[in-house]
Amino acid sequence: TRQYDKKQLQPLDTQPLQRFDENSHLMRVNGPDGSANYIWESLPLKAEGWTLHLLRKPQFAFEDQRNAGLAAAGSWLALVFLVLFLTQRWRLARLRQRSRQELERLVEERTQALRTAQDGLVQSAKLAALGQMSAALAHEINQPLTAQRMQLATLRLLLDHGRVDDAYKALTPLDDMLTRMAALTGHLKTFARKSPSGLRERLDLATVVDQSLHLLDARLRDESIGTVLDLTRPAWVRGDAIRLEQVMINLLRNALDAMADKPRKRLEIRLHADQQLWQLTVSDSGGGIAEEHLNSVFDPFFTTKPVGDGLGLGLAVSYAIVHELGGRLIAANRGNGAVFTLTLPIALETPDLC
Repeated sequence: TRQYDKKQLQPLDTQPLQRFDENSHLMRVNGPDGSANYIWESLPLKAEGWTLHLLRKPQFAFEDQRNAGLAAAGSWLALVFLVLFLTQRWRLARLRQRSRQELERLVEERTQALRTAQDGLVQSAKLAALGQMSAALAHEINQPLTAQRMQLATLRLLLDHGRVDDAYKALTPLDDMLTRMAALTGHLKTFARKSPSGLRERLDLATVVDQSLHLLDARLRDESIGTVLDLTRPAWVRGDAIRLEQVMINLLRNALDAMADKPRKRLEIRLHADQQLWQLTVSDSGGGIAEEHLNSVFDPFFTTKPVGDGLGLGLAVSYAIVHELGGRLIAANRGNGAVFTLTLPIALETPDLC
C-alpha cells in the first residue's frame, strides 16, 4: 500500500486457458481496459518469500512465422549469393584456364621461334668458321693432290720398266694420303651439317678435341704453334659432338688469332676430371683479355678484331651451346695469355657394348 500511494490493490480476475508447465500458463485476465490473454509465468523466490510473476502477450505464432519468413528469405538470399559466387568463381577459373592456355601457346611459339633462331645462328657461326678456315683447308687438300700427281707419274715409270714390286711399294704413301684426304673432307661435311638442338648422345670429349685439332692442323703447322696436350681418356659426357666441336674450334681459333703477332706461340689444352665434372681448359700466350672486356666476351656481336675478321658470334654461340648442355664456359687471364675453361657433367654410365 505504501508503494502504490495507499491505493487498494485488487486481485486480478483471471481465467486459466491452457497449462504449459507448473509455472507457466495461458491465462485470460480481466482488467479495467477489458480482458486479454497473457502468458503467465511464475518464479518462486524462496529466500525472500516472494513469487515473481511475468505476464506477456502470446505473439509466438506471429513472431515464429515472421522469423521463419526472415530465415527463409535469408537462406534464399544466401543460396542466391552462393550460386552467384560459385558462378563467378567458375567464370574466373575458365578465364584463367584460357589465359594460361593462351600464355602456354605463346610461350611455346616464342620458344620454338627462339630455338629456330638459335639453331640458325649456330649454323651461321659454324659456316662462318669454315669460311675463315677455307684457305688453310684448301691448302691441306691441294698439297697432297700435287704429291699424288707426282707419285702417279712415278708409278707409270715403274710399271713401264716392269718394276711391279717397287710400284706396289709406291702405292702405300699414295693410299695413306688418299685416306687422310677422305677423312678430312668427310669430317668437313659432317661439321658443316646442321645439327638440331637438344641432342644428348654419349661421347668422348677427348675425341672432340682430336677432331677439332685435325681441322686446324694446317694452321697449327703453318704458324709454328707449340702445342701441349694433356687429355684424360676417355672423358665421357652427354651432348652433341658436332656442336661441342664447334665450341672447341671457336676457342682454338680465338687462341690462334690472339697469338698471330706474338713471337712466342704456345697453346695448352688440358682435360681432367674435377669431382663430378670434366674440366677442359684452352690457354694461350696471346697477351690475355683486357680487364674491361672480360665481362663482355660472351656478348653477341662483341669483338675486338678488325672489321671483316669476325662477327663477334663465336664465343656467344659457344656459351649458348655449353649452357644448353648443362655446363659452364668462363674466360680469365693467366700468365701472359687468356684461358677459357669449359665444364660439363661426367656421364657415369658405362658405354654400350656392340
